[in-house]
Amino acid sequence: MEELAPAVMKKYAVYKAKTGFYSYEYYDTVESLKGTVYENIITEEQLPVCFDGRGGYYRFKENEYNFVEIVETDKEDPLPLEKMYFKNFEGFKLGWMSPDGDTYACDFTGHTKCAIMICKKYFPHARLPERTLGKAGWLKIIDSWDGTERQHGQYVYSLTGHITNRQADKLFDLGLYNNPEVKEILEGTENDW
Repeated sequence: MEELAPAVMKKYAVYKAKTGFYSYEYYDTVESLKGTVYENIITEEQLPVCFDGRGGYYRFKENEYNFVEIVETDKEDPLPLEKMYFKNFEGFKLGWMSPDGDTYACDFTGHTKCAIMICKKYFPHARLPERTLGKAGWLKIIDSWDGTERQHGQYVYSLTGHITNRQADKLFDLGLYNNPEVKEILEGTENDW
């Protein structure tokens, strides 16, 4: 019988934003850097550091803005979906809405990362997370600001061109029911009922 390799523990610096928590890989020893691109670049004196997720790193300080805690885990993500992207958040503005009307909040640049985490939970074999959600009837609520308007707005996108009754109810609760694109989707959906 083949033995499984022990799980590799990783550390993450966790921060809080308005729409959920986010994290960066955290390294506090030279040994923990082994196998990373920085193992021969970062010195003991520079530690602790966080990888920024874009190929760079920065020196970690505990008094950083919105820092919450260091989490050590053997999981791919340090926190569950509902903590990373608040589920049914009262202040929801942007993010994803399930066919059942549940929302997962993100900021205006977080839709892809949010879709990846949703798919890990609900569609684990998905290769194209945003498309998978769209084809499964999820709505994508995005920022509609075009750079010339005085205020940012919200745009509701449906890949299928349909919405469920629960989504319609939630859109009403969110004040998005009368958006022009929602009215257009509703007209198309009514023909299917």
